[in-house]
Amino acid sequence: MDLANKNIEYCKGVGAKRADILRKELGVKSALDMLYQFPYKYIDRSRFYYIHEIDDDETYVQIIGHITEWHTVGIGATQRLSATFTDGRHTIELVWFKGVKYVKLERNVQYLLFGKPSRFNHQYNFVHPELTLMSKVQPEMTQGLEPHYNTTEGMKRAGINSKTMRTIIVQLIPELQQQGLVDTIGMDMVQRYHLMRLSEAICNIHFPKDTPTMQKARERLKFEELFYIQLQILRQMKRREQNQGFLMPIVGKAFHSFYQQHLPFPLTNAQKRVIREIQADIKSGKQMNRLLQGDVGSGKTIVALLTALLAVDNGYQACIMAPTEILANQHYQSISELLNDSDDIKIALLTGSTTAKQRQPIHEQLQSGEINILIGTHALIEDHVRFANLGLCIIDEQHRFGVAQRAKLWNKNLRPPHVLVMTATPIPRTLAMTVYGDLQVSIIDELPPGRKPVQTLHYSTLRRTTINQFIEQQIGIGRQVYVVYPLIKENEKIELQDLQNGYNQLCETFPHYRISMIHGQMRAKDKDEQMQRFVSGETQILVATTVIEVGVNVPNASVMIIENAERFGLSQLHQLRGRVGRGAEQSYCILLTKVELSKDTRKRMDIMVATNDGFRIAEADLQLRGPGDLEGTQQSGLPFELRIASLSADGPLLELARQAAMEILDADPLLEDMHNRIYKQRLDYLRIAAGNWGEIS
Repeated sequence: MDLANKNIEYCKGVGAKRADILRKELGVKSALDMLYQFPYKYIDRSRFYYIHEIDDDETYVQIIGHITEWHTVGIGATQRLSATFTDGRHTIELVWFKGVKYVKLERNVQYLLFGKPSRFNHQYNFVHPELTLMSKVQPEMTQGLEPHYNTTEGMKRAGINSKTMRTIIVQLIPELQQQGLVDTIGMDMVQRYHLMRLSEAICNIHFPKDTPTMQKARERLKFEELFYIQLQILRQMKRREQNQGFLMPIVGKAFHSFYQQHLPFPLTNAQKRVIREIQADIKSGKQMNRLLQGDVGSGKTIVALLTALLAVDNGYQACIMAPTEILANQHYQSISELLNDSDDIKIALLTGSTTAKQRQPIHEQLQSGEINILIGTHALIEDHVRFANLGLCIIDEQHRFGVAQRAKLWNKNLRPPHVLVMTATPIPRTLAMTVYGDLQVSIIDELPPGRKPVQTLHYSTLRRTTINQFIEQQIGIGRQVYVVYPLIKENEKIELQDLQNGYNQLCETFPHYRISMIHGQMRAKDKDEQMQRFVSGETQILVATTVIEVGVNVPNASVMIIENAERFGLSQLHQLRGRVGRGAEQSYCILLTKVELSKDTRKRMDIMVATNDGFRIAEADLQLRGPGDLEGTQQSGLPFELRIASLSADGPLLELARQAAMEILDADPLLEDMHNRIYKQRLDYLRIAAGNWGEIS
């Protein structure tokens, strides 16, 4: 029986109980699935240390020696076992805090000690080391690189740890070597890119004889993973390029009237370039799928409105979908003001708060074509919202909408409308090639004239008096202040100053100023009321959680204070900072943290202080945090799960894989050539395994 069809239950060392756990926790059903559980790290078991060579508490070491004495300290739950271990030259303490009664020690017999040293009172020791009698040491325990595997809490409770995984996999290697695996990429590509064959790579990813061999195995498996992601994305893009799109060749009265009479400031060269790119798409006869990236305040809303007016000039309706009511309202208000109540263009707002009485005429006017531009939240995708002729969908902050939600918009006309996706979260190149790899990309990379870069400062909470004086001074010259907190309610486990306490303290510190407060758990009506008080200037300070991260535009607010800034990621800090600097005055962002910070946190604060460039910040965020949660959901938008490749670390390999996929599809878009059948079959298998959401998004 081949490895793909061999039930994991019947593999040596597994059985029914373990098989059930492996299926539930890792999705492992077959022997081949098990071989695709790759190690997350390796420890070099070929080297032996002496105690005096220990100089790092991050490196695992193994030492041959014996125990000279041991004793227990304390009683009951606090009892620990302490032993003295010697390599014949020096001694070191071994300590066990758990399972003391199960630790069996012998004097004057040789042990192999394996573990990671730790420091206590400036001395190295080993806590819970692995001790094996030298008479029972197996050859593989001291040869080459030892693989270590990720395990879940459920697996640990069932007694399946990294060592168990290793034992199961080592039994499968002879079968793999005997049977081999059908390679999933062609020999021409293996030779061209100097890659290992699949069977060899799988063997050497688990039990490599040395580091170069392990790296070659990893490179082969990473390349394959990234290649198939790119092949799926680019194939999808080529399919979409065949989609007939609504033809919009006219630049007419609505566009010209706004451009000549209502434009609040001259467009930047970047905005003009983006509009030309969009215009080329919508008059090409093909469906547009374009991603518009632009830092906060770069003028994406103007571009969105001009694009909507192009649709209107060609007899189509447009919709703008935002992730929150606050942002939808803001788009509606700002676009209404920009159009200056133009009689020719009718716009409407539809959100969850729109009453049934208000909805009735909106539905009627949408179906009659009287409404030209509809702005709203996910309420737009409800089945009973029907358009006369929807030709353009503009989606703001698309990663906040699920794929299935977005798909509903595509079905609002007989064929999919043109799509413009906007984001203020700068996307690193590797993410742009994967999560958004099937979209054409436009970037607004300059700010409107007259905007000054926000000055960012990092202080510890010990400087609060200085900060309060600064708030006083800024409000004194007519400015307004945001104060952002990471929590709503006090959490005893996380010592953070919560929103309510912060609000109370600010009220005590500034009794002569009016202060608003908003957070995500308030009713939409109350939230909007508090926000409106701040927008109108009735209140001078707005205390908030990250609900203000997207979309709030108050040009007079020139100070952003972020409490517990160490609790936020770089991209989120950058988004929050973008709420100020909207007017012509100098604006400030103050990052307040505790005094003691980790190395990574301090690096985040330093990056924020050093640059306002969203793309530099996004790249740094990807490097520091990895891609896991950058878009709010694990690897959201990727057609297949990443098992071994990393978007943050494998950029050059991703470029190579994309180039290889592009060359194949340029020559054979449908993968019909005999040499390319292997790729089509593998793609079909991967798509079935992953679910077919990619076709929709």
